[in-house]
Amino acid sequence: MSDAEYLKSLLGVHPDFPKKGINFLDIFPILRDPVAFEVLITNLLYRLTSHTIPSLQGGKIDVIVGLDARGFLLGPIIASRLKAAFVPVRKRGKLPGECVSAEYEKEYGKDVFEMQAGAIQPGQNVVVIDDLIATGGSAAAAGELVVKQGGKTIEYLFIIELTFLNARSKLDAPVYSIIQSDD
Repeated sequence: MSDAEYLKSLLGVHPDFPKKGINFLDIFPILRDPVAFEVLITNLLYRLTSHTIPSLQGGKIDVIVGLDARGFLLGPIIASRLKAAFVPVRKRGKLPGECVSAEYEKEYGKDVFEMQAGAIQPGQNVVVIDDLIATGGSAAAAGELVVKQGGKTIEYLFIIELTFLNARSKLDAPVYSIIQSDD
């Protein structure tokens, strides 16, 4: 069984959450299982070290950006293992100090993401990570924040991609997802 098949078999499915017509794919069963969680982290690190980093000038990822909130569960671990910085992207009003912001639409409303000003330095190579890509709005907003700070998004990483929404076409860098779902 592949990593993707194994991890997909562990996902919880919650119909009509957070609203009718949406099937919520729950990663928490993976997080509760130490072996499954290590498979997840190893898969993402393998992608970055075998495909992404070798293609970079300078061969280094400088910053991992994690999206509020599940990107916070993955991002610091990936950043630590790559000896990169971790930068959180939060919903408006949650970060102290001066922030840059970007508005986005998600499958059930609008929101604003923020990042602390100066968290990314001009020219830094950045990877954006989150648990799921649906419409691509939140990931695109994170990419916009990276650009506003002068960084370069080199890849977007997700555990799950809802392929029928074609969100990867909205993003300014390649997308890697472990599990693809077409429903």
